[in-house]
Amino acid sequence: MNLQNSELLRSTNLIDGKWVAADSGQTLTVVDPANGQRIAEVPRCGAAETQRAIAAANAALPAWRALTARRRAQLLQNWNQLILDNADDLAQLITAEGGKPLAEAKGEAIYGASFVEWFAEEAKRTYGESIPSPASNTRLLVVKQPIGVCAAITPWNFPLAMITRKVAPALAAGCTVVVKPAESTPLTALALAVLAEKAGFPAGVFNVVTGNPAEIGGELCASPIVRKLSFTGSTAVGRLLMAQCAPTIKKLSLELGGNAPFIVFDDADIDAAVDGAIAAKYRNTGQTCVCANRFLVQSGIYEEFAARLAARSAELKVGPGSEAGVAQGPLINAAGLAKVEAHVADALAKGARVLCGGARHARGGNFFQPTVLADVTTDMQVAREETFGPLAPLFRFETEAQAVAMANDTEFGLAAYFFTRDIGRSWRVGEALEYGMVGVNTGMISNEVAPFGGIKQSGIGREGSKYGIEEYLEVKYLCFDVR
Repeated sequence: MNLQNSELLRSTNLIDGKWVAADSGQTLTVVDPANGQRIAEVPRCGAAETQRAIAAANAALPAWRALTARRRAQLLQNWNQLILDNADDLAQLITAEGGKPLAEAKGEAIYGASFVEWFAEEAKRTYGESIPSPASNTRLLVVKQPIGVCAAITPWNFPLAMITRKVAPALAAGCTVVVKPAESTPLTALALAVLAEKAGFPAGVFNVVTGNPAEIGGELCASPIVRKLSFTGSTAVGRLLMAQCAPTIKKLSLELGGNAPFIVFDDADIDAAVDGAIAAKYRNTGQTCVCANRFLVQSGIYEEFAARLAARSAELKVGPGSEAGVAQGPLINAAGLAKVEAHVADALAKGARVLCGGARHARGGNFFQPTVLADVTTDMQVAREETFGPLAPLFRFETEAQAVAMANDTEFGLAAYFFTRDIGRSWRVGEALEYGMVGVNTGMISNEVAPFGGIKQSGIGREGSKYGIEEYLEVKYLCFDVR
């Protein structure tokens, strides 16, 4: 890395406005998934450091929530501008520790900043209401107040945007925050903390703790001081955190696993559908929670769509994210690579055929070829499990009803996509799909103004949009006797 702003590369945590090491002096090694080389060391903190971060956030809360919404908004706008000003350096950090192609990483920095700008504006719009009273002598009001100290546990696949999407609404609402970033990608989180400090956030308002996930997460869940937990990650871990939060009845936002269907009907614009498939499948090498995981293609265009998708997939350049022209970086680690291999092997053993890819890439390491499989059936692992890699399995269907039934045949309900030129079908299928977000004739659905989140076992709550700040507010009712 060649950062223009060397201050962004930090090897200590921000707790109560101070940059500190772990009490034990132990560290975690951050490696580049493209080559396995060491990038940096960060503190391996545990329960004690987490307790201090929670205490710092609690101490900072009264003054922070007492600020006017306008002042909180100004500080968030400062942070937004600093993120944009340092977007190139932040992109380098994202690529180095997460493997994401540099252009995508730069896009993530800008996307992440958009949440800070959006919620800076929303800070001034947490309106209450006046309720007509059933009695002549009373007046009824509803006000919204910050919930209190919040915890955010964030994933490695969007190490910047998943922090801003959680932290910005919390800060805008008047809450203080403790962030626990993924062990694989802590450097981006620490860089954001540097910029937050420069933006003028007071000590204790924004804290970042890296280290032992079980100890840090356990403390965040168990603490009665923490009133809200937001987590993005697997459904299995989400269930665990939900159970750990139960004794203190925390408010929860959970953005969990997906098994996104991508449906292509006979009447679809095939060129547009292939473009949408490339965008929905291969973003971040298939390692996003909204990546298309199952391609359901109507029989009349199955072979044509399959051939076109395979041809486009085979053209994608694979390599380190820092290399010019690369569209597909490495998997995050060896376990991620092994899962893709296992899904391919299972499908081939049960009768699928390879249209392109199908094996590790010649570059070695954590690289896998962009892969398209045909003749995939519902008894294969890829039908039930989220691959989280560059694998596009193509299922065949005959009728609209069959497509909807296949798409909904999963415990997950995060994102879905479908392509059709029939306006009636657009409404019918859009309403019938059991998913929190549906892309109609598009493979890109994420932005700061729309509500992001799932149903069923894909999570609870919404992030982004006007709904995002509500997750960090409590509703209070006031009844006045005016006699």
